[in-house]
Amino acid sequence: MTYMQEPMENMIRTLKQASISLNDAIRARTIVSQVLKPTQLIRYEGLSQALSADIFVKHENHHPTGTFKIRGGVNLMHHVQHQKIPGVITFSTGNHGISVATAAKWFGREAVVVVPEHNNPAKNRKILETGAELIEAGKTFEEASRTVEQICQQRALYYVHPADEPHLINGVGTEFLEIIEDLPDIDIIIVPLGAGSEAAAAITVLKTIRPTIEVIAVQAKNSPAAYNSWKTKSMTTAENTTFAGGFATGKAYQTTFNIYSHGVDDFLLLSEEEIYESIGIAYYYTRNLVEGAGSSTLMAAWKLKERIQGKKVVLQMSGCNASVEEVEKAMTYAAFRQGVK
Repeated sequence: MTYMQEPMENMIRTLKQASISLNDAIRARTIVSQVLKPTQLIRYEGLSQALSADIFVKHENHHPTGTFKIRGGVNLMHHVQHQKIPGVITFSTGNHGISVATAAKWFGREAVVVVPEHNNPAKNRKILETGAELIEAGKTFEEASRTVEQICQQRALYYVHPADEPHLINGVGTEFLEIIEDLPDIDIIIVPLGAGSEAAAAITVLKTIRPTIEVIAVQAKNSPAAYNSWKTKSMTTAENTTFAGGFATGKAYQTTFNIYSHGVDDFLLLSEEEIYESIGIAYYYTRNLVEGAGSSTLMAAWKLKERIQGKKVVLQMSGCNASVEEVEKAMTYAAFRQGVK
């Protein structure tokens, strides 16, 4: 190790070994609130009547980047700046990369984002608009990650992992502080789970404050690595073929798995058709046009209709960066025009 490498290694260790807790999320809010406004938590009468429950939607799709992940990006980039690290690199199917690239621009850091080949063009465009360097490599999320590892050996960039990153999770935790302040008597929250930062943050914040709150996760049946890992209580890999970028991970990740493996109360899988239908449900009942993973919690609520009856339920609408093709196909489903009967 050279003299220049040693300080970088120390800075990386400081960031990677940070704690994840309710207090850390509260501290993150002082950082995130300087850049981002709280998102709306809206009760929808039509959804509530249809599901015989009090249904609230947390509109993380209303952030400047269209996704909840910007909260984590802002919190992490504050700490990267504090450590005087000049730039970052990450891999992503889109939303994580958009958030890292955007936050890096806001904090004056260089950013490199590696995405799989043939990635969602709308998400690629948003990354490029920040001025970040975009590299397309590999056919999957995991193959893109190997390219990041190669570049890290050549350039002095901080490797921002999409899941094994405490400051990301603490930043995302700020959304759940907002939820429980707006709705202290929440019974159930349903969150999408891909790499797991949102579920990990929900568990860390909500269950610390009120352990009786149920955290229910939803994932694509075509990319079930996190579900299988939760079910077996052991990190596993799985086929990764879903169209929904927010779910498109083929393995579990240690940091988030350690939290959701025992913190998620129930876990559902959705077929590709059900995910498309969820986009239609979201549009019909909320007039929000969102992506597959971002709308999946609404379909999950329908599948859990008997369980959630009479409860106060929050559904995460976590992202809206759908491709044109995704929206066009969703529009062919009846739910887009008439909801669920």
